[in-house]
Amino acid sequence: MLGEALRLIRVFHDRKQVDLAENLGISQSHLSDIERGAKTPSQDLVAKYAEVFDLPVSSIWFFDEQLSSGTSIKAIDRARGVIADKVLDFLRIIERRRKVS
Repeated sequence: MLGEALRLIRVFHDRKQVDLAENLGISQSHLSDIERGAKTPSQDLVAKYAEVFDLPVSSIWFFDEQLSSGTSIKAIDRARGVIADKVLDFLRIIERRRKVS
C-alpha cells in the first residue's frame, strides 16, 4: 500500500518517475520497485519524499501496512486500513481523470 501511495502522490503532482528519482538521489528502477511494492523505502527516503512534496512524513507512513502488523489486530488498525484504501481509491480517480484530459 505504501508504494502505491507514493506512486499516486507522484502522479498527482505531475512528476515523471525519472525526474523524481533524480531529485531523490535514487535510480529510476529503484523508484519503480518501490512504487510496485517490490522494495520498501527507507525512513530517509520517505523523509526526502515528504520534503519534495511538502507533506508531513506521518501522512506518508500512514499507508505503511507494516506499522499495523502486530500480534493482534486492533479495530483502530483495521479502520486505518479501510481509510487508507479509500484515500488511495480517491487518488486513483484523480489519476484517471488527468489521463483523460
